[in-house]
Amino acid sequence: MVERAGSATKFSPEWLKGQLSQLLPQFPNAAVCVAFSGGADSTALLAALAAAPARPARLRAIYVDHQLHPDSRGWGRHCRKVALSLGVPLQVRRVRVARGRGQSLEAAARAARYGLFGEVLEAGEALLTAHHQDDQLETVLLQLLRGAGVAGLAAMPACAPFAGGVLVRPLIEVPRAKLHAWLRSCGLAWIEDTSNADEHLDRNYLRARVLPPILARWPAAPDTVVRGARHAAEAQRMLEALGAADIARASHGAMLSAAVLRALPAERRRNALRFWISRAGHLAPPARRLQEITGPLLAARTDAHPLVSWPGAIVQRQGDLLSIGARPAAGARPRGGRVLKWQWRLARQRVLATGAGTLSLAEDARGPLDLDALAGTLEVRSRRGGERLRPVRGGPRRALKSLLQEARVPLAERAGLPLVYARGRLVAVADRWLDESLQASPASRRRARFVWNAGG
Repeated sequence: MVERAGSATKFSPEWLKGQLSQLLPQFPNAAVCVAFSGGADSTALLAALAAAPARPARLRAIYVDHQLHPDSRGWGRHCRKVALSLGVPLQVRRVRVARGRGQSLEAAARAARYGLFGEVLEAGEALLTAHHQDDQLETVLLQLLRGAGVAGLAAMPACAPFAGGVLVRPLIEVPRAKLHAWLRSCGLAWIEDTSNADEHLDRNYLRARVLPPILARWPAAPDTVVRGARHAAEAQRMLEALGAADIARASHGAMLSAAVLRALPAERRRNALRFWISRAGHLAPPARRLQEITGPLLAARTDAHPLVSWPGAIVQRQGDLLSIGARPAAGARPRGGRVLKWQWRLARQRVLATGAGTLSLAEDARGPLDLDALAGTLEVRSRRGGERLRPVRGGPRRALKSLLQEARVPLAERAGLPLVYARGRLVAVADRWLDESLQASPASRRRARFVWNAGG
């Protein structure tokens, strides 16, 4: 192993207490959950935290079994034993790792793990992970090799919002060697995951083949690269502040004005859209897709309705406005795709297709619907194109497409609208439009309204 100069950090329970006091101002009056794998790094974190001069007010740990290794259950038992010896409550949770198209197993496992962390983390609780200086070095180099921008080069922050609380990495400037040395001095054992030796995985290859000669030539590389990541993080915060200001000027409710975005210089336009997409909870698009949004999509005719999609998200333009929504998974059936029978006199609520929510009939003395005019058996369908109804009494029959465009209903929402048919005729579009044949009059004895609770 190459001995390297650099970080003067001396890892100990006392040092960890001081670090957490800086990252969590309320420490030790804090609720803390440690992501515990049983490996050396998380063992050092949990053991030092348990031995710190002041324990958190609430301390617990969680082990995530990805069910990818034949020994994973045995590792869970090891984690229980260690946590019990430290007096720390441990929760063992299993996840099923599903790989998306083009997604590595590492990325899929990480997504499953953090998805679970987000579910179990309590409001205001801090999730502590054992990422250290060597992890940060590897992350920055991998991001460089992938052509990442400033956000990618900022790598892993020491503290960031996460789920209902915060994600804290108190060891981010501690070298791996110092954690291992402290464990050995305490006589603590840890798990060695054999998959860490698999050089088919990018991070393992980098660690085994690339970093040793770099560290032999530049021993201080971890310190300097981590310092560079801090500079990138500062620059990223400034870009986010600029993006927030530009988006505020372009905002039209949840949508953005294409005209305002076009007036921005190209680099600010890209920055603003990256910020908007990230704030909406979606992964950033590949550079080529972002270029399509900032170029052809914004420049298209107002009646063209262009769209750009990438895994998990879709940006669409309607007139002058841009909207963003979740992109259905490949092969997913359209929401509400089949015909659903609804005998509303027996059940006032109809559950729609998976993810499309529910449609209900609610009696309302001022409701727009004449309940006595409604057939006992209804059908609920999704859009297929060409639908028409008469939404204004005595007015013309209107194409649903035109109504949706005039109301500026986001394209991502249109496919999920439940359409209600009676005796083969379209009579209602979710809770937005009602055909004149069902509209209540002053003589109506029973009135109601449709209520659509859309799914997530």
